[in-house]
Amino acid sequence: MDSDSRPLVRRHRGDFRWDAVDVLRYKDEGAAPFRDVTRQVLFEGEGLPVQLRYFEVAPGGWTTLERHEHVHSVMVIRGHGQCLVGEHAYDIATNDLVSVPPMTWHQFRAASDSPLGFLCLVAAERDRPQLPCAEEAERLSRPLK
Repeated sequence: MDSDSRPLVRRHRGDFRWDAVDVLRYKDEGAAPFRDVTRQVLFEGEGLPVQLRYFEVAPGGWTTLERHEHVHSVMVIRGHGQCLVGEHAYDIATNDLVSVPPMTWHQFRAASDSPLGFLCLVAAERDRPQLPCAEEAERLSRPLK
């Protein structure tokens, strides 16, 4: 292994943190509305055209309401909350799987009593998110509790 590559084994340090994996801002502040979200890139490159990320939404927080051309495959591994996929809100909890088709509005919200953590598999090369206008955001957010 040369000095620029990640180790083959990165140990879990507890509390959903791993050795040699940085805890990053979810997005730049002001880029889009969200609250209390971090991300960690667990795998990228390594011979596969995908990126596996871990997102954590703090209690009462939420991800950006957005859509894009690429798909998301999500597995909840911590806590519970809700997700909006298209026009429908779903209660989600540990071990639930969520598929987000292309060009489908989506958002993840943590319950007020615990963080919501999920793995998200996406294509390594992907388009930028699109945000709804204010009226559409209000309409889409209504199904969420």
